[in-house]
Amino acid sequence: MQHHLSGINDMVVRFANVNGTGSASANTMFAKAIFRMGIPVSAKNIFPSNIQGLPTWYEVRISEKGYLGRREGIDVLVCVNPQSMQQDVASVRPGGYFIYDSTKPLHREFMREDIHFVGIPMMAMCNEHFTDPRHRQLLKNIIYVGGLTALLDIDPAVVKGILEEEFAKKPKLIPPNFQALELGRQHVIEHYPHPLDIRVEARDLVGDSIIIDGNTACGLGAIYGGATVAAWYPITPSTSVVQAFEKYANKLRIDPETGQKRFAVVQSEDELAAIGVVIGAAWNGARAFTATSGPGISLMNEFIGLAYFAEIPVVLIDVQRGGPSTGMPTRTQQSDLLLAAYASHGDTKHVLLFPSNPSECFDLTADALDLAERLQTPVFVMTDLDLGMNDHMTAPFHWDPKRRFDRGKVLTAEQLEAGVTFGRYLDVDGDGIPYRTLPGAHPTKGAYFTRGTSRDEFARYTEDGAAYVRNMDRLLKKWETAKTLMPAPETYQATNQSSHGMLFFGTTAYPAQEALDRMAEQGIAMDAMRVRSFPFTPEVEAFIAAHEKIFVVEQNRDAQFRSLLIQELDLNPKQLVSVLNYDGMPFTADKIQRLIVATLQPQVQPA
Repeated sequence: MQHHLSGINDMVVRFANVNGTGSASANTMFAKAIFRMGIPVSAKNIFPSNIQGLPTWYEVRISEKGYLGRREGIDVLVCVNPQSMQQDVASVRPGGYFIYDSTKPLHREFMREDIHFVGIPMMAMCNEHFTDPRHRQLLKNIIYVGGLTALLDIDPAVVKGILEEEFAKKPKLIPPNFQALELGRQHVIEHYPHPLDIRVEARDLVGDSIIIDGNTACGLGAIYGGATVAAWYPITPSTSVVQAFEKYANKLRIDPETGQKRFAVVQSEDELAAIGVVIGAAWNGARAFTATSGPGISLMNEFIGLAYFAEIPVVLIDVQRGGPSTGMPTRTQQSDLLLAAYASHGDTKHVLLFPSNPSECFDLTADALDLAERLQTPVFVMTDLDLGMNDHMTAPFHWDPKRRFDRGKVLTAEQLEAGVTFGRYLDVDGDGIPYRTLPGAHPTKGAYFTRGTSRDEFARYTEDGAAYVRNMDRLLKKWETAKTLMPAPETYQATNQSSHGMLFFGTTAYPAQEALDRMAEQGIAMDAMRVRSFPFTPEVEAFIAAHEKIFVVEQNRDAQFRSLLIQELDLNPKQLVSVLNYDGMPFTADKIQRLIVATLQPQVQPA
């Protein structure tokens, strides 16, 4: 007995492909077409860590309500990979649609009575109409996009416009792509009822939003934030941060008169060397950063401690992935929090920034470069694979042309010449931040030793315990100053309405906001706050104090964010309830809702 789904602009479409077959561009084209029809859309590329041959999926959430997180249940599945067909058939919701290559008959073991099957002979069509073997493989992907235009009522002119843009520099490829699109579309029109009961309809709901990935946004944010040096060792999922930086630097960091590059990109022999280059460049006065993931942060620990203790401003963009060890390189997590917050041996505390979307990746990367110099310390921009490598609908980037870089406390040659007392580690105004000089600022004054060993206020080596304590206490005072400079959290209500609250950060914001709406429909009121930084600002502490119970949503096994809250704010652990996901896939609103409702109302199951 078949079920039927219905609805406009509310569905999940998943593509099941083979890694390395060129499907990514076709699948992205589908998502772009929905976006250009004015409908909010988000896409997740789920791929293996090998180069070619294993299953890969591309999941598109279409939501008129603007929900951009993952949703459980697949409404339409396009399967062109026999390897994964068993699990792909099983993943379709009752009443959903399974689109497959019907060049060969579908085996009976893949049949289900409660879903609809749509067969398109993709390979046969390619063999009949195209001769180039590579074209046959690539155009098969365009054929199923053509079929979807008929099934979901997508305007084919929108897809054709995207194809024309895609192949503007290779115009000979446009006609065969148009032909493949039409082949798939006509087959559906001739053989199946169309459009389906679930379909898309043009809207005007995206405004001036753009679609971009977080890594590109970070790279561009580093450009606008004044970075001139990037050093890194390639690692999934952060490599494209520096690639984006270099791409835009080649446009925006070139001397217009001489053609010389005003930036340096160094691919180091390993992560330890990369952070060393960044520290050296920053010590010399450049704005410098590195991009890496958890394994890289592990290797960088010793140098991170040096930057903290010697007080050198550096920025690290940590695109988190599944750990520990090699873990799951192409899956997402938020599991580097404790590693980054207390990186290095000894007593350290590091500033962490938590962007939730590409627009914030741009803003907070630029802000990180200011904060690092203002505080003279390492600053981490904590993104994750989902945010970094997937395309997200986001607000357009904005840069105030009047903005000036905050270089912090830097003494000039004139100030040194005037006789200002300079102690590199001397706190003269009570905020814990000393003054620094840039190398070569003055021919005879302002020099100091930089070392990772204990020193006094004037950078003179000493193992005197009292001097060491004064220095460590000053660094704590600097930490208190940092709290006044952090980006404020975002609240989701003007005044608190409930005795229960929810805290989340980073990409958990997408499903958390949807879960709040779902629970409200169940009659469960829940206040919420999105934290944007560590150290925690007073608003975070006040929000927690105002509620009996706080649900802490995060993507790791050991509740690392909750641990940070308890450790830094001296909270009662029983007040904080963990809501966790660590399977490598982005959290869903469905799961957040289930876990919270099960805690609040054990006898009630969410609808």
